[in-house]
Amino acid sequence: MSIRRLPEHLVNRIAAGEVVERPASALKELVENAIDAGATRIAVKLAGGGTDLIEVTDDGCGMSPPEMALALERHATSKLPDDEIDQVTTLGFRGEALPSIASVARMTLESRVRGQEGWSRIVDNGALVSEGPAALPPGTRVRVEQLFGRVPARRKFLRSPRAEYAASLDVMKRLAMARPDIAFSVEHDGRKALYVQGNETGPERVAGLTDRALAENSVAVDFEREGITLGGVAGLPTFNRGVADHQYLFVNGRPVKDRLLIGALRGAYAEMLARDRHPVVALFLDVPADQVDVNVHPAKTEVRFRDPALIRGMIVSGLRRALDEAGHRSVQRPSEAALGMWKSESPSPSGEGLGWGLAAGANLFENSPTPNPSPEGEGLRYGYVSDRRPSFSAPPPLARAEPAIQPVPQSIQHPLGVARGQVAKTYIVAEAEDGLVLVDQHAAHERLVLERMRRAMSEGGVASQGLLVPEVVELDEPGCDRLEARAAELSEFGLDIERFGPHAVLVRAVPAALGKGDVHALVTDLADELASFDEALSLKEKLDHVAATMACHGSVRAGRVLSVAEMNALLREMEVTPHSGQCNHGRPTWVKLAHGDIEKLFGRK
Repeated sequence: MSIRRLPEHLVNRIAAGEVVERPASALKELVENAIDAGATRIAVKLAGGGTDLIEVTDDGCGMSPPEMALALERHATSKLPDDEIDQVTTLGFRGEALPSIASVARMTLESRVRGQEGWSRIVDNGALVSEGPAALPPGTRVRVEQLFGRVPARRKFLRSPRAEYAASLDVMKRLAMARPDIAFSVEHDGRKALYVQGNETGPERVAGLTDRALAENSVAVDFEREGITLGGVAGLPTFNRGVADHQYLFVNGRPVKDRLLIGALRGAYAEMLARDRHPVVALFLDVPADQVDVNVHPAKTEVRFRDPALIRGMIVSGLRRALDEAGHRSVQRPSEAALGMWKSESPSPSGEGLGWGLAAGANLFENSPTPNPSPEGEGLRYGYVSDRRPSFSAPPPLARAEPAIQPVPQSIQHPLGVARGQVAKTYIVAEAEDGLVLVDQHAAHERLVLERMRRAMSEGGVASQGLLVPEVVELDEPGCDRLEARAAELSEFGLDIERFGPHAVLVRAVPAALGKGDVHALVTDLADELASFDEALSLKEKLDHVAATMACHGSVRAGRVLSVAEMNALLREMEVTPHSGQCNHGRPTWVKLAHGDIEKLFGRK
């Protein structure tokens, strides 16, 4: 086959395949052009998630009619000074965005330089349709309609309008964080979705676009080494999320998703976070232009550093220094005195009717752990009913002495032994016939709650417990959209939610097995994780993942004092529950020191 030169329209479509993968990537290119034009206000309008309409209006420097014609040609740019390709200080310079977008959509480009008349050019899938005068204020307006309308092979592989809108909104958030001096607004299907004013500080802009609680649960990062500066906001380790989508990284004001930076971030938090939790951070790295290559990816989302070891070391050192200065700080929560006002107890001589000692731990167990008469008349059994089904709904005692109403069980009867005490408010110490058993109370109860939910789902659905006062959980709009779309499926898990405005959901009921846990954290983690699910999959196909998330939020936390009755009931349920030897994340729930091992420790063998 002979070699031939491709026609211009096909060349543009190939370039579009590199630069314009989806509406969000087209929006990114257009907004970056507006930022590079010196705009102080950028307004975005979307329809159908960006597939039907993308409109970007700015008050930048504008273009004259000849410049507009040149801007629609390939490899034409105003952003590369003196052909020095390694001295790029703008967000882009490839010069392919406008012609590439215009080759797969209908584009209307309008612009006006201050003191001159406005001009308009309309290009429909690569062909110039018309041009002429236009009325608009100084600046530029780009209108893109029916993206991939004539390229059905590309359009059918786009995701749903809701998913495309979420991706576009994420792009806008990252660009808005990079430039807190610019005002941004986003309107989707006629409704305002995002608005931030200009002249904000970096921390204010980051907190406003992520989580307002980040402002009081973060530390400032300010570090410099060898002419490279690192700044930004780092959330406290206890202020974390279930997915890594809340990590915002910028190099010279450019949003990037670079593996080196993400790896350095993971290393900085390595000893402070569980494996399944991720920090909330926004880091801004300023590097001399000759020390970084920003053109290694067509969409400019990756960079390459001349000295990657230096950059990684800077991020790890800068973050750890900032977090070390935070000292003992943790997530801000209500004071113990305030929580104590809600504690109540009404003890009776028989021990019945004891109220919960901790409001946050209410209803953790299913059945009452009070003694149950034996049908054989052998007296009282302790902590479980005669069919060995554990009973787990006892109100915990309020840290006071309890009257002895029955003898302590014998360890010979139980594989995991009998509870003898609690260490560090985290580990249960039990004595078995053949050794000493240590149990991680949170990991163990997490597995038990998961197995309960699995059984309930197989039997038709998880029982729910209505909240006396429905709880409002504020999220970003895409997160609310994801939860609303899955509301019917979540109700089968016992979680009853409904939409409560554009940026919030109302929680009316939670799974009964979870009791009253942190509803806000549970709903936030579910919204994050739904973003990583394939829309074609039902939540039942992701049963283990969803149930494990719920179980983690509903289990006994490390740091809570348990009574002997509760500890024994936990051990008994572990003995009859499948897979109770490991938690939902694969960590062991208990370990045993055999008598022989203990004797070796003391030199008896």
